[in-house]
Amino acid sequence: MQFGYSDTCLDHDTGPRHPENPDRLRAIRRRLAKRHGVVYREAPPADRGTVAAVHDPAYVDEVREFADRGGGNWDADTVASEATWEAALASAGLAQWAVREAMDGASGRETPFSLGRPPGHHAIEDDAMGFCFFNNAAIAAQTALESDSVDRVAIFDWDVHHGNGTQDLFYDRGDVFYASIHEDGLYPGTGGAEETGIGPGARTTLNVPFSAGADDADYQYAITEAIVPAFESFDPDLLIVSAGFDAHRHDPISRMRVSTEGYALFTKLLRRFGDRTSTPLAFVLEGGYGLETLSDGVAAVHETFDGRDPAIGEEEPSADAKATVDGVVDRLE
Repeated sequence: MQFGYSDTCLDHDTGPRHPENPDRLRAIRRRLAKRHGVVYREAPPADRGTVAAVHDPAYVDEVREFADRGGGNWDADTVASEATWEAALASAGLAQWAVREAMDGASGRETPFSLGRPPGHHAIEDDAMGFCFFNNAAIAAQTALESDSVDRVAIFDWDVHHGNGTQDLFYDRGDVFYASIHEDGLYPGTGGAEETGIGPGARTTLNVPFSAGADDADYQYAITEAIVPAFESFDPDLLIVSAGFDAHRHDPISRMRVSTEGYALFTKLLRRFGDRTSTPLAFVLEGGYGLETLSDGVAAVHETFDGRDPAIGEEEPSADAKATVDGVVDRLE
């Protein structure tokens, strides 16, 4: 596995008490320093036109003007500084790098993981929210679709928050399948099981809204019984993982019970799908606000691609989780 990284992303200053801060990337770097064979790659920033292919051009310009004026609170949660424009372009560019590297995987390159900030999956077409300005995973997906080798992209979002922005941007399109496991009722309050897409995008959205307290076994059941079968039917040319680590049992802003080993297991399941179907994988960092759990989660993904084989859990999913997943599957049939 190789990691996309840019110091420019550290310059996005959200203030000393904001959970989405530069220490997140610093913690990941410190943790990965303990691993052998970690390779970092820089990438050119996304350009305005690339971002505007996903976001409203007037909104893109508004973000730049807001940063040029020194930034401040875009809303109660989402903060910008003078450097946010450049950091957001760098973060989007790293996500683009990840999908390009994944698409070139036949040449023997390692699976790419984009370590950018600000994160992206809450950013909608014409607004910032939830710490996010530009939707990195969506920009990366659009970049892939504009290539000659990709006709369909799947996005799996395991962040504890529903990626409302990513879902909305592709909700009526049939060339992107968006799947999410998230905590029901948590910010931003979207992602109901009934949200499955419209028009050409009908049945290309899959939401698994778990109750607080869902654990590794519940997630494993959702991945093996709902998400992987849906991806197999969709037959994507690329799988993007919106990898947030805030469903961890020790993350300070969620109530889920995922373990560090759980993230290794999820990675194993997705890698198995990719190997079986010859689908390249690219990882894009989203949330995760406990510095130790975030960095351990990223390291677990790396270790899994580096050869460590996490055990398939023997625990049974809860009755509530099984009912949720089984209901989701029924909606897509």
